[in-house]
Amino acid sequence: MTLNMSFLRNVFLYKCLFALTFWNHVSLSVEDELFTSVSKNFPEDVSNQKITSLPLLYTKSHQSETDGDWVVIQNTTESLSLSEIKKENVKKLIALLSNFRQGSKLQNLTLTNVSVNWTDLMEMFQTVWHSSVEYFNINNVTQLSDIERYNFDYSGTSMKALTMKKIKITDMYFSQDNLYQIFADMNITDMTIADSEMIHMLCPSRKSSFRYLNFLKNDLTDFLFQKCDNLAQLETLILQKNKFESLRKVSFMTSRMKSLTYLDMSNNLLRHDGAGVQCQWAESLAELDLSSNQLVDAVFECLPANIQKLSLRNNHISNVPSRVTELKSLEELNLASNRLADLPGCGGFTSLQFLNVEMNSILTPSADFFQSCPRVRELQAGHNPFQCSCELQAFIQLERRSGGKLFGWPAAYVCEYPEGLRGTELKDFHLSPLACNTTLLLVTALLLTLLLVAAVAFLCIYLDVPWYVRMTWQWTQTKRRAWHNPPADQEAILQFHAFISYSERDSLWVKNELIPNLERGEGSVQLCQHERNFIPGKSIVENIINCIEKSYRSIFVLSPNFVQSEWCHYELYFAHHKLFSENSNSLILILLEPIPPYLIPARYHKLKALMAKRTYMEWPKERSKRALFWANLRAAISINLPKAD
Repeated sequence: MTLNMSFLRNVFLYKCLFALTFWNHVSLSVEDELFTSVSKNFPEDVSNQKITSLPLLYTKSHQSETDGDWVVIQNTTESLSLSEIKKENVKKLIALLSNFRQGSKLQNLTLTNVSVNWTDLMEMFQTVWHSSVEYFNINNVTQLSDIERYNFDYSGTSMKALTMKKIKITDMYFSQDNLYQIFADMNITDMTIADSEMIHMLCPSRKSSFRYLNFLKNDLTDFLFQKCDNLAQLETLILQKNKFESLRKVSFMTSRMKSLTYLDMSNNLLRHDGAGVQCQWAESLAELDLSSNQLVDAVFECLPANIQKLSLRNNHISNVPSRVTELKSLEELNLASNRLADLPGCGGFTSLQFLNVEMNSILTPSADFFQSCPRVRELQAGHNPFQCSCELQAFIQLERRSGGKLFGWPAAYVCEYPEGLRGTELKDFHLSPLACNTTLLLVTALLLTLLLVAAVAFLCIYLDVPWYVRMTWQWTQTKRRAWHNPPADQEAILQFHAFISYSERDSLWVKNELIPNLERGEGSVQLCQHERNFIPGKSIVENIINCIEKSYRSIFVLSPNFVQSEWCHYELYFAHHKLFSENSNSLILILLEPIPPYLIPARYHKLKALMAKRTYMEWPKERSKRALFWANLRAAISINLPKAD
């Protein structure tokens, strides 16, 4: 009879639990009657043995219109998730949870949208504490009544981790011990209180079993856990997104946490101005996150000596001081999103293996980085405003020699300056060795300069360039003086049929043959000869220029003697200059004697050009041909000269 009754009771209980999870909105009053009636007929020890789990079902529902209902979000053998817990139904929930004693299969409990009184909230926690639940998550909690002292019983629990998010305390005036001490003294390993505007947390009143504490996104300040000796087993502490300001006080907070290995202080207001202030960190601290604070270069004076992983991302660091506290164990350093202008050295980081300096202000990173940091296996230096110049060529070569140590290459390494190369990947940027090797460039420029000087010197010597420069200068000076003379001194009209240029050694032929044959008889011509027409007191150059300009033609008596005469060279130069400046055909060349080419000096290149391009008259040796010679010459210089007034 007893066995039959036990069997019937078990069947009846499982049917009730099945109905609870299958239907989305179950009346709390009905559930209370079911659980109450069942539990009254069972001995306490039997119910603990039999009610071990809920049926394997997953249900979702919308919130009921009845105020006394909650919503079942998830229900499996090991997990239960409920929503919309209110002060009207919290007692029923506590009664339900009390059936999951230690030994049942329910391990994960999640409550969402909880709005209850302080006492009911504590009773709910107390019930869960003595149940089989190991992981308790409670989100969006609103405490409705005044916070009062509650004697919490921590004994006999299966709890391992508690997670509370978005806890809203409506009581503005309460004793800190009544609230914070309850959570500080919890005998569990993991606790998270996040996004709850929590301003403080007390030190546990006895040796705590906490190994993991997460106080993400609260309003905690530098007063947290100061001089706290009861967190000796704490290994991980997350204080991200709070209001800590002093890095020194944070270091003293950790100094008594003998087992702390990981600390997250990112997204706070931390500063450290140095000024000889000593910091004291937990010796066990191996990983520290100080990202998104207000830290500057002085932070390197306040770092844990045994740190292995350090993140200083998104601060105001512009330089890693050369004289920093030696961090022999540091393996990973994150300096991304700071103000660095160059790659840091590894003088104080002898074990560094990973370095991140992305998104800084590095224009031309040092090419000797891997020499000063031989143990670095990966360098993240992309997304910097690289200036593609000769200095960057060495860094590009560094990537090829490093064997793939540059993380993100090549996509993250792009030219920012100059404007014309913006967007060009560094792997596609090339300059010639001559453009980037200053020594080679100077040597090349010097050699080219020497070659140019040698070429100019050779041309000057071979072509007598200085002589032509001097003659051009004298021509210019003579013209300038002529322009400044009074109009009465200027006689622009022609006075002579021809100006005769000859060597003094050929003067006998000129005086005995040329002048008599041209000036005698009717229609005789007027010749300009230096011996009789040069004006005393004027320079020879001025007289030559005046005679050439006042003569219709210029007759040059060419012979080996002519090319040896300096003054003949002057006269030929000025006559040739008139030929081009006035675009006239005024030159008459008479070859008195053949001139071998080797006798013509290099500076007489104009004479060579004239003889090659212009027709010249050759003095005939046969007397029978001389009459025709003189007739042709007379015809060449024949012109009616204007008469002077």
